[in-house]
Amino acid sequence: MWVVIGVLFISVIFLTYKTSSLTGNAVVASSGKIDTTGWTENEIMNYEMHGTIPARIGDSDASSSGGMVGGC
Repeated sequence: MWVVIGVLFISVIFLTYKTSSLTGNAVVASSGKIDTTGWTENEIMNYEMHGTIPARIGDSDASSSGGMVGGC
């Protein structure tokens, strides 16, 4: 049981670190908000309404989760 708790704890720490260190052209490091400069109005609407990030942004983390911001 303690092994499972330890593995879960290490997983949470790793995922927290990975999330906090996101960089790339989709995230503005100073504010933590998505930089929508250069996006079309349709892409901005899709992001605001559905949480989808355009595939052309090239963020490897977004493509691995289907481009969904909330996972919904």
